[in-house]
Amino acid sequence: MIRIAGIDVGNDSVKVVVDGSQRPIIIPSIVSPGYDRHVLQEEDSPLKALDVRVYSPKLKRNNQRYFVGLLAMEDQDNSELEETDNKATSDQSLVVALTALAYAALSGQTYPTAGNGIEEAEYIIGTGLPVRSYVAFHQAFEERLTGEHEVTFLSTPELRGRTVRLQIRRTIVSVEGAAALFHLATNDTLQVRNEELHNGCIGICEIGALTTDFPVVKRMNIDNQFSTGEQFGLATYLDSIIRDIEDQFGYRFPSRTKLIGRIRNREFVIQRVGEGQADIRPIVDMYFSRAAQKLVDLIRKRWKKYPDIECFYVLGGGAAALKSYLIDAAGPMRLRFEENSEILNVQGYLKLAKNKAGQQPNPA
Repeated sequence: MIRIAGIDVGNDSVKVVVDGSQRPIIIPSIVSPGYDRHVLQEEDSPLKALDVRVYSPKLKRNNQRYFVGLLAMEDQDNSELEETDNKATSDQSLVVALTALAYAALSGQTYPTAGNGIEEAEYIIGTGLPVRSYVAFHQAFEERLTGEHEVTFLSTPELRGRTVRLQIRRTIVSVEGAAALFHLATNDTLQVRNEELHNGCIGICEIGALTTDFPVVKRMNIDNQFSTGEQFGLATYLDSIIRDIEDQFGYRFPSRTKLIGRIRNREFVIQRVGEGQADIRPIVDMYFSRAAQKLVDLIRKRWKKYPDIECFYVLGGGAAALKSYLIDAAGPMRLRFEENSEILNVQGYLKLAKNKAGQQPNPA
């Protein structure tokens, strides 16, 4: 059975939602070289110990072992995506994406097993790229994901020794931010649920880790002239926060993922060597205020260039982190925010994939 899924191959995390499932699977976009690890106590969730071997003809370094996501987060040799990386061509992005799809296959309904014990999962997937890389790379991204891949789970609890053969039959690539708006404008049967968004001229600021996109959507069509993007995101400021904390307090966050988890949980007190503690909130406030001011300035410029925009939505994982700072910086200029904005794109990708596949979704 072919299943339809949305997958947001983000620079900070990969999110997957499969048709019929309401909860997305979220895996940090971080990897490290895998090895035989000493397990003193098995993790209580497979997502905490994604230890995989990934085979794909699309990988430059094929059939390698990786620790992925939370397992790689604390590793001294881990790798996070940088501004020079392109998710459409990055091996790291593909490894995390395939791991997420394989995990989704095993955590959902039972899949048929091939004669050699390999479990097969067929997908049609929807995904997206930033505004500035869409035109040049959407075809390459589609070709890179479509096809046959294999993921074997090694020391992962509950999944140890299981191999998933992924058959991705079709990949539908759309524009980040615009997909989120499509989700907000339509219901689960793809009918219009918000006339203002569906028929209006809407500006979007979609804040990611490495890119910030400003698509303009008019009656659900992307404006080619006024849609644009910037090659910077929240990661630049997170890296500066990590550096300053290390310089001031001698405490090093091993990854952006670790830092953003602390910020999300509002845990601003760190433990120093010995019994001392330090409050990192002033450092976070300084950099996040700077980020918010820069973004508000960019939004104001976009709005002035295209005054027909009726409202501006600020979306993405960066919007959730910066919301209070953005509201302060915006002053009388009203910006719109949405709850759980970091998963709106992946929900939109799922709907767009269903739309293209000509398949009506299951009612919620």
